[in-house]
Amino acid sequence: MDYITDLFSTFIGTVIDVAPIVLILAVFQYGVLKKQVPMLKAKAIGLFYVILGLSLFLLGLEKALFPLGELMATQLTAYEFIASGTDGTIDWTSYYWVYLFAFAIGFSTTIAEPSLLAVAIKANQVSGGAIGLWGLRLSVALGVGVGITLGVYRIVVGDPIHYYIITGYIFVVIQTNFAPKMIIPLAYDSGGVTTSTVTVPLVAALGLGLASTIEGRSPLIDGFGLIAFASLFPIIAVMAYAQITEYLTNKAKSGATKCISN
Repeated sequence: MDYITDLFSTFIGTVIDVAPIVLILAVFQYGVLKKQVPMLKAKAIGLFYVILGLSLFLLGLEKALFPLGELMATQLTAYEFIASGTDGTIDWTSYYWVYLFAFAIGFSTTIAEPSLLAVAIKANQVSGGAIGLWGLRLSVALGVGVGITLGVYRIVVGDPIHYYIITGYIFVVIQTNFAPKMIIPLAYDSGGVTTSTVTVPLVAALGLGLASTIEGRSPLIDGFGLIAFASLFPIIAVMAYAQITEYLTNKAKSGATKCISN
């Protein structure tokens, strides 16, 4: 019964949140374009499904994903678990299971991210197959995994976040000058599509759980910021993927040219 009550209240809240979007669309459709919406009944039913789906998703976050992420962080950083197999001395290297878990979570949630799949499909279509569907998804997933792992390391050691972010974007600016021009806009978009429905809840819960359990860390100051790493490192990874692909292609062409000339 509690779940039904929570779902109903979440549904009402979602309706209120979505109402301004519907209002803006209606104003432009009827007030600016002055046209009727084709298949209005079907679109209204679809809108209801969207609101219901959002409500179920938000309820699932509250009841499952957030608690699960925090629980895993708590268990992985428990003193009994961290100190097992050591002489009792704990430093940043003692958290290797946390780093592995962070990478696995970042990689797997990004592969499952529907927004990334949509961008990868469109990029593959527009480029005529030059941008591989799985190549893009894997490079973004690797970037997110590495980024979140580094973000977890920052929480463990307590370093200021801006040192990492500034250094990362300096690297991005330098890399932009050498990456293929075709991939640069897509690389920058790839950083944004990772901060979506699947990745954000688990990553945010992981960061808050770590900051709550590691001594001397503040959930407010140290718990947030992992999403910034999840947005930054896919840009680097996608441009690196394009640079490696371009290098291998040029190398193959060069080898073929030499064979023909010989």
